[in-house]
Amino acid sequence: MDINSVRLNFNKDSVYLINALVGFIMFGIALELKLHDFKHLLRFPKPAFVGLFSQYILLPVATLLIIWVVNPHPGLALGMVLVAACPGGNMSNFFTHLAKGNLALSVSLTTFSSAFAFLLTPIGFFFWGNLLPVTREYLKSISVSPYEILVSITVLLVVPLILGILFQKLFPKLTHTVKRAVQRISILLLAFFIVGALATNWKFFKEYIHLLFGLVFIMNLAGLSLGYYFGKLFRLPLGDRKTIAIETGIQNSSLGLAIVFSFFDGLGGMAMICAWWGIWHLLAGAAIATYWNQTAPKGLES
Repeated sequence: MDINSVRLNFNKDSVYLINALVGFIMFGIALELKLHDFKHLLRFPKPAFVGLFSQYILLPVATLLIIWVVNPHPGLALGMVLVAACPGGNMSNFFTHLAKGNLALSVSLTTFSSAFAFLLTPIGFFFWGNLLPVTREYLKSISVSPYEILVSITVLLVVPLILGILFQKLFPKLTHTVKRAVQRISILLLAFFIVGALATNWKFFKEYIHLLFGLVFIMNLAGLSLGYYFGKLFRLPLGDRKTIAIETGIQNSSLGLAIVFSFFDGLGGMAMICAWWGIWHLLAGAAIATYWNQTAPKGLES
């Protein structure tokens, strides 16, 4: 069976639910948005440049190279490009803290990527997706409007972002009380959604898991490695290198899923890449953060 002929068991309610979850995640991120986070990137331009370049240039380029070498099904390839264009995942801050990385840098990079995802994700997706013949032709055959995706993502991300910022300004004490709970609940709800999606559609995932596992594993490993060694190339401290590795390797695939089901009719290859990424990057992130935590030198890192 052609993987793109697979249509996962999702109805309109499921599409509304994943969109609501993405909005709730953005609302939780907005509760902690501070002007200081953007100023931090300006005050420390070198690690900021390395982190942003790694996430927005190195990861997509590595993804295209993997697609070129492995030559997966176009639907899987397009799913990989979509994940690479998504903003950093909201678990990256937790993993950075666990890994004893630079938490301030992590929060700043996540803040930037989340705040501008409404613009950078669709631009990145169509730019990188049109560079390879296999994904370019597939995008043409699907006939998805970049403008429609831009408008939809703007509503999906910017509205809850504004609501979160307003809530933070109007109810500062309540925000301080609930922001951690909102973020943890959003992560749990997203995990339940993805696990539920995998369980409901397990017969499809079981048939293609050998393809999904290999592609996601290589792409995730490339992101983590490139982030770390690119930071090392610029002689950044160990804590910064850990942070940039995690920010590059942990992507918000829930946004990818929302895009797939809203605009690509749940296209099998794209949906399964995004869903499996949502599981795998948590496992990989937890593993590498735990390893770095246990091997971190005592005292200040350098």
